[in-house]
Amino acid sequence: MSLAQTASAGASASGGYGSTAIWFVIVVLAVATYAIRLSFIYLFGRLESVPEAVERVLRLVPAAVLAALALPAVVTLEPSLSATVLDERLAAGIVAVAVAWRTENVFATIASGMGTLWLLRFAPL
Repeated sequence: MSLAQTASAGASASGGYGSTAIWFVIVVLAVATYAIRLSFIYLFGRLESVPEAVERVLRLVPAAVLAALALPAVVTLEPSLSATVLDERLAAGIVAVAVAWRTENVFATIASGMGTLWLLRFAPL
C-alpha cells in the first residue's frame, strides 16, 4: 500500500478532519471577516474626507453587487447553446435590464421582468 493510499484510508476511516480542526478553521475565518469589516469602519472613522477616487469606485458597488446576485439566477448553462439562449429567464432579464435602463424605475423594472417571465413560461404558445 502506498503512502497516499494509507493517508487516504486513514482520513476516511476517521471521518475526515477532526472537530478541533473544523472549529479552528471556523474561528479563524470569523476573526478574518470581522477584521476586514472593522478595518473599513476604523479607516473611514479616522479620515476627514473620503478621497474622490474611492468615492467613484464606491458608487459602483451597489450595481456590481446586484449583478453578482442576479446574474446566476438569470443565466444557466444548459446542455446546448440554443437551450441557454432560449431560456425564458434570460429573455425576461434582458427585458428588465432594458426597462431599468430606459425608465430608472424599480417598480417598472420588476413588473416588466416578472410579466415577461410569466408570459413566456405560462402562456400557451
